[in-house]
Amino acid sequence: MNENLINVRVWGDYACFTRAEMKVERVSYPIMTPSAARGILEAIFWKPQMFYLIDSIKVIKKGVWTSFRRNEVTKRISLSQAKSAMAGTEEISTIKAGGGADDATQRNMLALQDVEYIITAEILLSELGKHSNQVLPKYKEEIERRVRSGKCSHRPSLGVRGFSADFDWVANPNDFSPKINWTENLGLILYDVFSHQERAVGFRFLDGEDYADNQVPLFATEMPK
Repeated sequence: MNENLINVRVWGDYACFTRAEMKVERVSYPIMTPSAARGILEAIFWKPQMFYLIDSIKVIKKGVWTSFRRNEVTKRISLSQAKSAMAGTEEISTIKAGGGADDATQRNMLALQDVEYIITAEILLSELGKHSNQVLPKYKEEIERRVRSGKCSHRPSLGVRGFSADFDWVANPNDFSPKINWTENLGLILYDVFSHQERAVGFRFLDGEDYADNQVPLFATEMPK
């Protein structure tokens, strides 16, 4: 038995784990992807000194297919506009979605309705954590405490931000059984957009001198020297 494993039950009314090969219309995978599971856990708790490695995703409710149209925006606010608004020198031009606005476009979505999963993941120390004398039980206790109390850094979602996820702590995943027994060939499925080897290295926050000297890329993954 791995003492560093955690089990979190997540569920929601809708979910869409967008297939990577779909460029315009959103079509969901039939089940949650490991990258979506990692995103849910990181929304609940995350520190640079640790990272999650998804062990398994247990499907309690497979959900049913449903399709509908959504208004999505085609523009985004630039960083310079946001800085000007924060400084009070310029107002941000709002982006409007729906109602025939120029900023919006309607897209079809093939999503899942009424889903429930149990995410089993291993907590591991990054190189930053190993060099800072952190211990894994500390993080496991903090994660359990936050899950049981319903706390999160930002609301976790089931694939897309509009489909929020509820979550709860699970002591024993075997206490939950699938609603139906099913077998399906999932074919190729996305594992993660970031490799766990890169996340295991850790990262450091960049300061103004780093940008000025161009000594590091925008997203630095190496340890501080």
